[in-house]
Amino acid sequence: MDRVLVRLIAATSFLALSLLPAQSEPKYGIAMQGEPALPADYAHFDYVNPDAPKGGSITYCVVGSFDNLNPFILKSLRTTARGMIDTVYGNLVFEPLMQRNYDEPFSLYGLLADSADMDPERKSIEFHLNPNAKWSDGQPVTPDDVLFTYDVFTDKGRPPYSDRMSLIAKLEKTGEHSVKFTFNDKANREFPLIIALTPIIPKHAFDKETFDKTTLKPLIGSGPYTVDKIQPGQRIVFKRNPDYWGKDMPAKRGFDNFDQITIEYFLNANARTEAFKKGICSTDEETDPVKRERDIDFPAFHRGEVKAENFDTGIPPVVTGFLFNTRLPKFSNPLVRRALGMLYDFEWANKNLFGGKFNRTMSYWQNSELSALGHPADDREKALLAPYPGRVPADVMDGTWRPPVTDGSGQDRKVLKAAFGLLKSAGYRIEDGTMRDPQGNPFGFEILTSSQDEERLAAIYQRTLEKIGINVSIRSLDGDQIQSRKQRFDFEVLVGSSGFSNSLSPGIEQTFRWGSSEAKREGSFNLAGVADPAIDAAMDAMLRARTKQDYVAAVRVLDRLLISGNYMVPMQYNTQQWVAYWNYLDHPQKTPIFGYQLPAWWRKPN
Repeated sequence: MDRVLVRLIAATSFLALSLLPAQSEPKYGIAMQGEPALPADYAHFDYVNPDAPKGGSITYCVVGSFDNLNPFILKSLRTTARGMIDTVYGNLVFEPLMQRNYDEPFSLYGLLADSADMDPERKSIEFHLNPNAKWSDGQPVTPDDVLFTYDVFTDKGRPPYSDRMSLIAKLEKTGEHSVKFTFNDKANREFPLIIALTPIIPKHAFDKETFDKTTLKPLIGSGPYTVDKIQPGQRIVFKRNPDYWGKDMPAKRGFDNFDQITIEYFLNANARTEAFKKGICSTDEETDPVKRERDIDFPAFHRGEVKAENFDTGIPPVVTGFLFNTRLPKFSNPLVRRALGMLYDFEWANKNLFGGKFNRTMSYWQNSELSALGHPADDREKALLAPYPGRVPADVMDGTWRPPVTDGSGQDRKVLKAAFGLLKSAGYRIEDGTMRDPQGNPFGFEILTSSQDEERLAAIYQRTLEKIGINVSIRSLDGDQIQSRKQRFDFEVLVGSSGFSNSLSPGIEQTFRWGSSEAKREGSFNLAGVADPAIDAAMDAMLRARTKQDYVAAVRVLDRLLISGNYMVPMQYNTQQWVAYWNYLDHPQKTPIFGYQLPAWWRKPN
């Protein structure tokens, strides 16, 4: 062939290759922002003891009940047994394709899938399954199991699992050990990581036709434990699988150290605390520092048989407070909610109940760069809010907003006067000592509580509200009743958290908590009934952000909108995690940014 022609063909081929989209390569780990912190040859996560002794048992204690072992269905959603998939106690039975490292904002490393091939635009991701991955009955984990998981979740599962396929254009088996997800235009840049974190279930062990029925039959998973014993509503016992396929995986070294894990259920928090003192429970967590000191004052602690320890975290505190059901007309006006939000007397509560050891919660991402506090809105934020003029008050917009500070007397007239002024501007008035709405009806509401601590906080709020004629009743329910009410949105005001442990990488879970599409969906985590196009747009911008600057701006806009919407009356927080535990337990020296990790603890030999 003519040399000139050969050169021309070669040059044309090179040009054609150079114009192809950039190709990705399979990676051992993926991250939401940038690259994973650990190298490809990492041996284990930094916050575990890779040589932790194996053996013994641990008993966790929770409030509530259970009547179901399948965590992926809507029925009995809030009464499904803990531990099957669990962010606190570990994914004991079911596992995802990749494992999260809790010492990074949002990075994942190989587990059921030993590598992932994500294209630079995040329009697709291909997982290579670990050939050694097996279910607890010894059968291999295959691409068909992944395809079945998404098929049955879509038709029979609960949100958010049932919604996954709505963002997937194509799901296909690409090899003996590989499966590829191609996403549609609805998907965002976080979605490939959500896919990697979705638990996988075995096709051969589930019947699609009966999948959505509750069951107490032990289920087959790929995780380190199997269900051993069950007493419905009272106790579930897991035993470590000696043939667990992943025990030597870098992402699992140092974890799953107990031969047996028991989860005991109690009617209320006080019963749980007493069970801890008797040695039934291995650990006890408490957020109230005064209650901690009172509860820990028992003989076993003074003998050194029980330890109490504080752990520092690097994430924003969980927002707890009084949550309004804005589906109800009485709470539909944000001005009314803002007035009600002014009437929680934090200063009195902190001085008289908490010994001055708490801080006031003011932001949903407090103490981080994601918070709106102290950060005036920049041009990126202003552009996101431009279609929604007037949604954010000026003081929230410039970062100077703070809740009112009382004199701590429990009857600060200036705060009461300011709150009444807002209510008056919304058409409310006081007649014969009773607050009345614009239609002349007495204004009041019921607060549901599930513990004595919540009752005590509700009583503080009740006392202040009654000073301006707002009639508040408090109803105490047990764990099962509260969960049932939440699932049906059958409440006026709850005492509780914003629904998720906060992180430095908020993502799609925020849409479950605040998204308009979740407001009326039974069983959703949008308990407040938030349905605001501005909030939806902020979350969409957050999920589509390609740079850190755009991401931070979107989260700050979301923070400003949540603060301005007054969907909750935030209370207080402590920056440390506190846990008491019997001294037969031990834990790694390093605490990751997400706080202590119970799956990495172990029982001391002998």
